[in-house]
Amino acid sequence: MIWIRGGHVLDPDTGRDGIYDVLVADGKVCRVQEPGAFFGGEPEGREPCRVIDGTGLYVMPGIVDLHVHLRDPGFEYKETLTTGARAAAKGGVTTLCAMPNTKPVTDSPEMIRAQRERAERECPVHVSFVGAVTLGQEGEELTDIAGMKREGMACISEDGKSVMDAKLYKKAMETAAREKVLVMAHCEDQNMVKGTVIVNESKRAEELGLSGVSNAVEDVIAARDILLAKETGARLHLCHCSTRDSVTMVRLAKEAGVSVTAEVCPHHFILTSGDIPGDDANFKMNPPLREQEDVEALIEGLKTGVIDVISTDHAPHGGEEKAVGFRDAPCGIVGLETSLALSMTELVHKGILTPMELAERMCHAPARILGIDRGSLAEGKCADVILVDPERDWVIRKEGFVSKGKNSPFDGKEVRGKVVMTMVDGEIVYEEKKGFLK
Repeated sequence: MIWIRGGHVLDPDTGRDGIYDVLVADGKVCRVQEPGAFFGGEPEGREPCRVIDGTGLYVMPGIVDLHVHLRDPGFEYKETLTTGARAAAKGGVTTLCAMPNTKPVTDSPEMIRAQRERAERECPVHVSFVGAVTLGQEGEELTDIAGMKREGMACISEDGKSVMDAKLYKKAMETAAREKVLVMAHCEDQNMVKGTVIVNESKRAEELGLSGVSNAVEDVIAARDILLAKETGARLHLCHCSTRDSVTMVRLAKEAGVSVTAEVCPHHFILTSGDIPGDDANFKMNPPLREQEDVEALIEGLKTGVIDVISTDHAPHGGEEKAVGFRDAPCGIVGLETSLALSMTELVHKGILTPMELAERMCHAPARILGIDRGSLAEGKCADVILVDPERDWVIRKEGFVSKGKNSPFDGKEVRGKVVMTMVDGEIVYEEKKGFLK
């Protein structure tokens, strides 16, 4: 039994935004009440109660990250289930969705079952697996969506690429709608990418001697996918939105009653292509860093709720892979251990979002979109809880990452806000002063 005393509870599900005591027992949130009232002693037969002083800390539901690449199986030198899950726990992420672009691709009921069983044995946080839309992510034949769902698949996505055959993708959406499966879309017109480098078409790209990609690479497929969702009735979630027109299209789609949600990553609402310091592939991701107008639109989308979720698109790579420069390096940066701090620094401490709104975007909304009973501190809910020091100043250092991936453009950045404890199903799995406890 754990008693968190006098912390500032931020719970979008119940609307609690103030100082409360929280009692956790048997893996659940047992009681939340005004501070100072005694819980009635230690129930008979239970182990002694650990009391945690929450003074000055935010007590939040665990973060639900809808967009993570764990690289396992096939690319374990980049990340493993265990290292990725530990990085998540350190960053306050208690549930994550693992994308299917592994080797072999996660594209069958058998693969979903094997991955799920491994994660249950090895990981300190909840790992939900995303199934591919097409076999091998080759864009030619649909996977067994219904079979993967029966084995516990979280949703489907061809992440890392788009299904370019619109007729086939429509069939996938029809199946997803029938099976009540969420479709997560990586929006990228692959025909428009050929012959380019994944960097924004901009003055900075010209200075670096690179032929970049335009916003339309994303926008064309975002528009197509929204129209297909409208026609099929599928639930669509747009991954890592990066352009101002994506925000506009999501807003218009919602106003028209289309079942669409969207996410943005910290790097896209913080950095622009102008921030790329040189031929440094730690600033190379897909979609690429855009222009200031896009950043402002993404922030406005977060502020108004048009953009529902903050996710990481955590994408670890080996150091030697990123050392070859922009032209030849793979896309992607890590983010599990930095997303909350970056979001608090750039959104909360700058007055763009309230702490409660941040908890909504990172904890409650993604759980709701995924359809899982988490992201809440209501009595009786699973006790996935994080404690955050909102005023803690610290410097991001890649050498301290738990993730195998050290590829971050934020190395050396000063931030404010730090996870000091992570609890999963009522069990403390990470504590800043003690490290990992599971």
